Amino acid sequence: MLPARLRPGRLLSAAPLRPPARGAAAAGDPARSPGTTRAEQAHRMVASYKPSNFDKKILLWTGRFKTEEEIPLRISPEMLDKARNKARVKACYIMIGLSIIACFAVIASAKKAAARHESLTSLNLAKKAKWREEAALAAEAKNK
Repeated sequence: MLPARLRPGRLLSAAPLRPPARGAAAAGDPARSPGTTRAEQAHRMVASYKPSNFDKKILLWTGRFKTEEEIPLRISPEMLDKARNKARVKACYIMIGLSIIACFAVIASAKKAAARHESLTSLNLAKKAKWREEAALAAEAKNK
């Protein structure tokens, strides 16, 4: 029989993670703040990202920085994600606006075409009549 701690359905027993005593963390490891474990400290490390030229343009366009010289050499990924999301939303708003303008342009051109008595049906009938004439002329030329 398996020991109790290795039986299926039971959690493996491990020593609970306890924060060190307040004085022990500061005295033992100067990089760690008091009251945190090594695992917590590893997750608190600030990741940095070197922005590309396109990322810099996004940061400027979204208003995060006023000039390109203000952008630091390294930025946090969260800052870049927020700027990209803001730029994505702005781009979507611009596309929505352009789509609405295009709809009004199509409506205006359709009204002008209707005033000239042009329609897709009449254009298609004229095109097919032209094709029939060309086919008849080609058949006559072939028969001669």
